[in-house]
This record gives sequence, C-alpha cells and structure tokens, in this order.
Amino acid sequence: MNTGIPLEYFLVMATLMFFAGVYGFITRKNLITILMSVELMLNAVNIMLLAFNRYLYPNQLEGHFFALFVIAVAASEAAVAIAIIINIYRSFHSIDVEKTDEMKY
Repeated sequence: MNTGIPLEYFLVMATLMFFAGVYGFITRKNLITILMSVELMLNAVNIMLLAFNRYLYPNQLEGHFFALFVIAVAASEAAVAIAIIINIYRSFHSIDVEKTDEMKY
C-alpha cells in the first residue's frame, strides 16, 4: 500500500500544466513563447507518465524510460525550433507569427 501523494494530485497538476500550454500555444504570437508552451505540454506528459508508472507498476521503470525518451525528443525539437526561429528572425527581423506569412528562400 502506497501512503504517498494521491494519484489525483499528480493528474490535476499535469492537466493544469497541459492546458496552460495549450492556451499559450493558441493565444501567443511570439515564436519563443509558443515553443515554451509546447515544452510545458511535454513536461505535463512526463509527469503523467511518471505518476502512472509509480501507481500502476511501482517496481518497474518503464515510465521513467518513456519520460527520458520524451525529454530527448523535446531537446531535439527545441534545438530545431530555435534554429528555425533564428532563420526567421534573420529574414523578417521579427519573431512575431503574424509577420511570417510568406515563405522565402
């Protein structure tokens, strides 16, 4: 019997984080804040993976390995996104989403 923090607390916190990321992704116009919102959503998924792993399979590490995989994907996604944002800034002198309506060479 696990006497730690109840699973519902982790789920509520991760859900609030995820929907804060969705809200930021939909409403923001700055590319950096949109990237941060995506990272917030990925971190909420990591919290859910670890919480479910702890409560469903407390002696196994599958959730931890999936979380490490999500962290690796998020790091590579952030590196590629920052490179794209830098190129957009060099072309348009702004990182506002509405100003990047044309694709140029």
